Amino acid sequence: MNVLIVEDESLAARRLQKMVQELEPSAQVLTVLDSVAATVHWLQQHSMPDLLLLDIELVDGQSFEIFSQTEVRCPVIFTTAYDEYALRAFKVHSIDYLLKPIQEKELQQSLQKFRQLARAYAAAEQPIPSLTSLLEALKGGASPAQPHYRDRILVKQGQRMFPILTADIAYFFTRDKLTQLRTSDNRQYLLDYTLEELERSLNPKQFYRANRQYIVALGAVQRLHLYFNSKLKLELRPAPEEEVLVSREKALDFRNWLGE
Repeated sequence: MNVLIVEDESLAARRLQKMVQELEPSAQVLTVLDSVAATVHWLQQHSMPDLLLLDIELVDGQSFEIFSQTEVRCPVIFTTAYDEYALRAFKVHSIDYLLKPIQEKELQQSLQKFRQLARAYAAAEQPIPSLTSLLEALKGGASPAQPHYRDRILVKQGQRMFPILTADIAYFFTRDKLTQLRTSDNRQYLLDYTLEELERSLNPKQFYRANRQYIVALGAVQRLHLYFNSKLKLELRPAPEEEVLVSREKALDFRNWLGE
């Protein structure tokens, strides 16, 4: 595995390089760069690395500028001392976003995720999606003509932020004024979004606002049960902690959605 590190703090760069080599003894750190300009030049003159570890605040600007100046055709793990850039990094389909000071366990989890996704990136043989659209959005560019629905959701676990594919989500719900999601394999995460925000950004063919507390994924619905007053009771997998009901007014629409 060939790794390119872009980090403008020499101490942080040495520490990151040491952790990579300890966690992945077969990995080769190709070089360590400290600026947007140096990174663009290097990428234009060399073969693409397998993985890019990319700090956001560099000596000559933000590393997002790199993507407007050259193609980046490898997975990216962003590193930064600030969490304010998480959504921007998320939009360029980075595989992870680590907050400094980076802990070895967190980097190990990121590298494990890289290994899981490496085959998919290699098979694509094309630039990572959404880099151009990110830069247009940052500059006030026009919105795309076609609706764009989320294919992943950013979650936070401790000091680590990472995306969950919407295809892996069973449902979103609110409890005690907190928005959460549960995955198909029964993992649960807190979110910084409201259900209203999520409803607007999710593909309506894949997700349905069952009631005020739940947005359910098509694949999570196992059975429907008739309930009092012509309501529907949903049997979901994984099973939620409370009953999930669809109102009489929504029942027909929900059944039509389920049968599309």
